[in-house]
Amino acid sequence: MRLLLAFDSFKGSLSAADVSQSFAEGWRARRSEDHIDILPIADGGEGTMAAMSAALGGSLCRVDVSDPLGRSVEASYAYVENEGVAIVDTASASGLTLLDDAERNPLITTSYGTGELIAAAIRRGCRRVYMGLGGSATNDGGMGLLRALGYRFYDADGAELMGRGEELVRVSRVDASQRVAELDGVEFVVASDVDNPLYGERGAACVYAGQKGADDAAIALLDRGLRHYASVVEAFVGADFSQVAGAGAAGGLGFAFIALLGASLRSGIDTLLDMLHFDERVKHCDIVFTGEGRIDHQTLMGKAPSGVLRRAAAHAVRCIAVGGGVKWCDELREGGFAAIYASTPDNQPLEEAMLEEVAKENVRRIASHIAESL
Repeated sequence: MRLLLAFDSFKGSLSAADVSQSFAEGWRARRSEDHIDILPIADGGEGTMAAMSAALGGSLCRVDVSDPLGRSVEASYAYVENEGVAIVDTASASGLTLLDDAERNPLITTSYGTGELIAAAIRRGCRRVYMGLGGSATNDGGMGLLRALGYRFYDADGAELMGRGEELVRVSRVDASQRVAELDGVEFVVASDVDNPLYGERGAACVYAGQKGADDAAIALLDRGLRHYASVVEAFVGADFSQVAGAGAAGGLGFAFIALLGASLRSGIDTLLDMLHFDERVKHCDIVFTGEGRIDHQTLMGKAPSGVLRRAAAHAVRCIAVGGGVKWCDELREGGFAAIYASTPDNQPLEEAMLEEVAKENVRRIASHIAESL
């Protein structure tokens, strides 16, 4: 039997590579003669840089930049020198995991550090940037990132704004006269499977700011700020990009890339699967295994496993999902997976299940169980 393992990370517990390796170990303990092809994946969020870099043969570049609160932090981007390509994960410099729970507040966080990573890459000679928009601690509409690339934002009194979420309502003028010259000719490809607009009930603040530490009052202020900011940018560029699907990704970074950097938005999982030549590899398999940390109704809403399922189905190859946990619903039962398994035993506390070695053993155990049952 030929297997293709296309797992996303089990967030907060195991990387995509760790999940795949543990699953392969558990499977081989029961069926050592089977051929296993390992293909770690991501959908534009955590792990995108590592997966794309592996596919393109990139090397890691470390840079001292600003974290979401302006403190110094070492972050990384991947660089493919012979292609002039850089791969940047928003989470590397502007990620929620860089902050303690008490520090999380999208009114005061900024995406400036991610802009610094991009600036470092293009000054090195990069002409195409793949951006993974996931895991951000920010809701600044991309103001911070744009400031790092030379854009300036001013309030009605002419005071320069630093690019924090709380300042969105004060933006009066955009100035691109100090824009980094090396930006000219750089192509931005934004990999994200978030389809939210910039503001409104499905916008960046209303849907995601609460997860980043905002209370109801802060969410309302941020949403109002994004609406105002969009009108100022519209006057500057001559077009309204606020309702484009994906503009609300990463606290409005999607909007900044589309409106001011001319980026194209693509499905994160499809972009990566194309890079990895997934369609060619899946044709030679009997079963595809995919999964993520928690499988629920959102899994089928553009996340990595749903992309794998869709591609596998196009080649009439069975696709089985394995998650750290599974929350059953009608959408999953009717979603098309040949089977769905949870690796975590029902009676295991979450804190214990999230431990790296425990999580690996759980994945090995469920892989052995599936191998025996097929």
